[in-house]
Amino acid sequence: MRHNKKFNHLSRTADHRHAMLANMTISLIMHKRITTTLAKAKALKKYAEPLINRSKDDSTHSRRVVFSYLQNKEALKELFGPVAEKVANRPGGYTRIIKLGHRIGDAAPICFIELVDFDDNMAKTAKTGKKTRRSRKSTKAEAPVAEAAEAAEAKAE
Repeated sequence: MRHNKKFNHLSRTADHRHAMLANMTISLIMHKRITTTLAKAKALKKYAEPLINRSKDDSTHSRRVVFSYLQNKEALKELFGPVAEKVANRPGGYTRIIKLGHRIGDAAPICFIELVDFDDNMAKTAKTGKKTRRSRKSTKAEAPVAEAAEAAEAKAE
């Protein structure tokens, strides 16, 4: 029976799994986005989010607890500095998983895992309504409108 065995072991021993998740968390904190398999990303989310939550309270105890997991001073400075400032008002959900497809070699599902508040591309660019189907009527109708707009700008100058 499988009672009380909720987390994914990732086909690794406990020591290897803890070391791998700590290294991936350090990479996530330093680079803000990493590419990995979906199973590892889900395991990383459960490992990293409590540490990010702990960074909101910048005390000696919190720093020592997080350092016991990560063992990296640069990552600790980054986590308790810029990362903690960005997530200060967020109640949870500090990471986002974006699926990318399947890896060519072994068809493993690949994804991004990123810190939500650090995604500058999604925050700055407005969504443009891309048309999936093109017709000749729409391009002919839009061309005179675009020319008229350019002419109006030229007159204004």
